[in-house]
Amino acid sequence: MVPGAANAANAELAVQAADDSYTSSSRKTATFGADDKLVAGKAGKDSKTAFLKFTVPAGTDVKAARLFLSPSGKPSGKVTVSRVVDNSWTEGKLTSGNAPKLGLAVASVTPKSTDTRVGFDLSAEVTGPGTYSFALTSTALLRFQSAENKAKGGPELVITTNGKTVSAPVAKPAAPVVTGDYKNCVTDAKLVPSCGVLWGGAAGGFTSKPRDLEHRNWEKLSGRTATIFHTYHKGDEAFPTKAEIAMTNDAANPRVLLLNWKVAYGSNWAKVAKGEQDKRIDAFAARIKAYGKKTFLVLNHEPENDVVAKAGSGWEAKDFAAMYRHTIERLRAKGVTNVVNVLAYMGNEKWMAQSWWKDLYPGNDVVDWIGLDSYVSVEKGYYHFGDFADLLDRAPKGGGLGFYEWATTKHAGKPIMIAEWGAYHRIGQTTDKSAVYNSVLPQLVKRPAIKAIVHFDTKADDEGNRDISIDSTKAGLAAFQKLAANPIFNVKLG
Repeated sequence: MVPGAANAANAELAVQAADDSYTSSSRKTATFGADDKLVAGKAGKDSKTAFLKFTVPAGTDVKAARLFLSPSGKPSGKVTVSRVVDNSWTEGKLTSGNAPKLGLAVASVTPKSTDTRVGFDLSAEVTGPGTYSFALTSTALLRFQSAENKAKGGPELVITTNGKTVSAPVAKPAAPVVTGDYKNCVTDAKLVPSCGVLWGGAAGGFTSKPRDLEHRNWEKLSGRTATIFHTYHKGDEAFPTKAEIAMTNDAANPRVLLLNWKVAYGSNWAKVAKGEQDKRIDAFAARIKAYGKKTFLVLNHEPENDVVAKAGSGWEAKDFAAMYRHTIERLRAKGVTNVVNVLAYMGNEKWMAQSWWKDLYPGNDVVDWIGLDSYVSVEKGYYHFGDFADLLDRAPKGGGLGFYEWATTKHAGKPIMIAEWGAYHRIGQTTDKSAVYNSVLPQLVKRPAIKAIVHFDTKADDEGNRDISIDSTKAGLAAFQKLAANPIFNVKLG
């Protein structure tokens, strides 16, 4: 089988490690990226952990994934593979002093002493294109061939695909940067950029002003076309509207719609799942097919806030998942192929701690992107004070994975969209927002799963007491304009 060029029903693509190294707990500053071996396990008081990074090429339809390692000598003990959320490490700089933390264990194998190849099933972790990092630990001291040992073969991630041709990955991609021209970043069939990050906006919230006009004004203020144009609809409203369509027909300012739809408006999730709103769904299917262009679609954003955890309420978490699945499957049955599905959570620590929170997810086959709507305060001591990292890392009350780690661990390979974000201060408590805006780029470099960010802008939120605008202070506006000007957002719509 020729990697990257197979067309059989179940072809295989062998992806070589982009980076691989190991760390030594007793040598805090030592790097081992140039070694021809990977070491995991304990030698006396010294604990060694091996790290692997793979990049699955854009366009790869992943059916299954297995990691294969070649032992050096006779293997023994139990080997465990753990997820590593932070992909920013490189083999040339990795040490035990700066190594990213290990996530959940995802696979383990006890090899035989005669094994010359050890395999781990990572199908639940590697689900699509993207960059994946893993760590190896062992109950015994083990050595494996690294990517530098070309004669004997290093780590391989073998992907079972549907047979579509894909491009072979670059063996050693450069470390993420926030400078450069980003001239060749373009979106694919699921609107995932090949590089860079999609830039978007939702302006004029909680006002009666036309969203298209407010979006254009916000673009002028921020200094960049907001490629994603975020709008909101409910029930039987007819959309995309003429104004929304016109926004995406502006050749000088290419845009894609992010349509937010509460399909269960005037009904409930359970009734939608039972087919009681199929007429409503079918009407949208006809309109979106006629529109024709690729479109992001969010069904009932921030569903946690609408859950009524009472049997028979029609608003249980499981009802949301059923509503979501039914709607997407109904659209597909009606021939809709231009919708890209985004499941947008609040990621609030209160809701993430609920026993039903996990039941909201309707399944990988009907979710294309994982979304997050989250905000931070710039008033020290006020609710959710922090920077862009705090917005991403809120964890369940009582402990557990933060949102970004949860998404990249439980739904690895799914691109992440920050579908609403912003910094706020209370009205009458004007505070500079520069620190939040200045924290965005460093986090995007560290969080490669984030492929789009959409700023929500309003002078007063739904409760009328928070200012989420970018121009509440001159310094804040200047910082935001500097952020918007960064070439990382130079993504072209494919």
